[in-house]
Amino acid sequence: MAEFDLSGIRAEHHVAWARRAILLTDIVGSVDLIERDEVGTVSHWLEFVEHVKRNILPGHNGRLVKSLGDGMLLDFPDVRSGVAAALAIQSERHRANAARPADRQMMLRSGMEVSDVIVEADDVFGRGVNLAARLMSLAGAGETVVSQHVRDGLTASIDADIEDLGDCYVKGIAQPVRAYRVGPPGRRVRAPPSTMLDEMAPSIAVIPFTSRNLANDHGVVGEIVAEEVIRRLSQGTNLKLVSRLSTTAFSGRNAPLEEIGGRLGADYVLSGAYQTANSHFKLDVELAETRTGRVLWAESLKGELSSIVGGEQELIGRLIESVGAAVTKQALQLSRSQPLPTLKAYTLLMAAVSLMHRLSPPDFEEAHRLLQALIDRGVRHPLPVAWLGNWYVLRVQQGWSEDPLRDTYLASECVKRALDLDPDNSLALAVNGFVHVNLLKKFDVAEESYERALNANPSNAFAWLLKGTLHAFKSEGEQAVEHTERALALSPLDPHRYFYDSLAATAAAAAGRYQRALELAQRSIKANRKHTSTLRVMAVAQWELGYHVEARKTVQELMRLQPSMTVSGWLKSSPAASYEIGRRAAEVWRRAGVPE
Repeated sequence: MAEFDLSGIRAEHHVAWARRAILLTDIVGSVDLIERDEVGTVSHWLEFVEHVKRNILPGHNGRLVKSLGDGMLLDFPDVRSGVAAALAIQSERHRANAARPADRQMMLRSGMEVSDVIVEADDVFGRGVNLAARLMSLAGAGETVVSQHVRDGLTASIDADIEDLGDCYVKGIAQPVRAYRVGPPGRRVRAPPSTMLDEMAPSIAVIPFTSRNLANDHGVVGEIVAEEVIRRLSQGTNLKLVSRLSTTAFSGRNAPLEEIGGRLGADYVLSGAYQTANSHFKLDVELAETRTGRVLWAESLKGELSSIVGGEQELIGRLIESVGAAVTKQALQLSRSQPLPTLKAYTLLMAAVSLMHRLSPPDFEEAHRLLQALIDRGVRHPLPVAWLGNWYVLRVQQGWSEDPLRDTYLASECVKRALDLDPDNSLALAVNGFVHVNLLKKFDVAEESYERALNANPSNAFAWLLKGTLHAFKSEGEQAVEHTERALALSPLDPHRYFYDSLAATAAAAAGRYQRALELAQRSIKANRKHTSTLRVMAVAQWELGYHVEARKTVQELMRLQPSMTVSGWLKSSPAASYEIGRRAAEVWRRAGVPE
């Protein structure tokens, strides 16, 4: 929606100004609905607009200013009338959806502001219209979000159930906007966080591998390998796996990829054939995209048959690592070659997380753009908001923030929003702890958040890693090592392994295990040379081991990547500054060449 600068218009032109409550509403996921059933979606929407115009607006003194294709622009004489109408529209939408199939249900989101606007016969103009649109972007499916001005005109529990969302940053407005979610009066039952319309994780179907010498094993080995691949992919990646019982239906069938994808709801298919000879096992495997039929990755893997049947992990580990890398690579390619509105949610999320961890400034900024685009779609899910909070922490840590206080505030707001969507989301809880340790230095809050994250998901490697780092900052070395080593064991093939190695190096240094710290830091730097935290701990490990020349070279590289770093500045901002590990690190950096 275009924004207008109306300064000076009141004096220079004869226009009709009025104070109006502006309500904007649109269809969540309209593109997907139209793709599924264009004629049915459009005709149903037009009927609904007409119903609102005839049966809802007159009773609330409202006016349909104009239809926006997949939305409506409405205005009202006061906020109570406007909010009552917004709630009536949502209620009518809920009633209409009850009679429609789940994949044809039409959910609305709405935003409202009250202000002076220019009123014309078929339009309204002004900052109030722009802000209503921005507030609408904060609303989830079936929700209405209003401004502070609107909230001031309402009586809680009588006019509406009101929930304070806090200060929210929205696109196009520099300062935060205080926003509120409104619902029908009375006790509101919190809906569980909705899954994305196109899901937050890509779906993979692993078809049992076909035997080329069927007489020997009757395909049993292929079933065993497929089951282990599904188990490992389910535990160690952010992929959604179709169950083996479902994929077995396609075993031995030469079904087209499009049919497999359609019947199993899979975005990708992993399939192949194997043969055994004496004690040897060879698997020819490929990963293909069901929509296009394009093979994304193919390889021949070899191993010992006894090891495969006995659960040996190396061959399967290599396969899983390659699958994860191929899916991530595809997400990155799509994010850079197709318009954002056409991309699936999981493509945006996977590409953003991958780019964020490259720690190249252009890629890092692109990660922010992708996450913001995903959030701007208005579908409620904690993952993109939590990852955006993580982005702000990394921005401050890398020394790229122009305003660390503002970025700290934004990181805090992101985790608040993520936990509002799902208070038990393990990733959001882990990132909340990350924010409270690294930016707010509130260790007690962080420790509680990590505990909650691990209660929600005991296999959350990220939460174990961050919890270990908390102990490292407090110079509790043995606990730090225990937790970070557990994180490494849970994420042997994580695409962002450098980050795990880096924080595990900090834990090892806190325990005085400098050789282990150096090994981990070197492995981390080999994977990502731009992570300044790794260089800092590497310099400490080198110095403590007596490698003073190497430590000075490491500090030179650190200063090249983070020229603004000083010892005093680090001590002022670091959560470890008041503990022994922080004081010792600062002394090492002084001696190795970091400016005071």
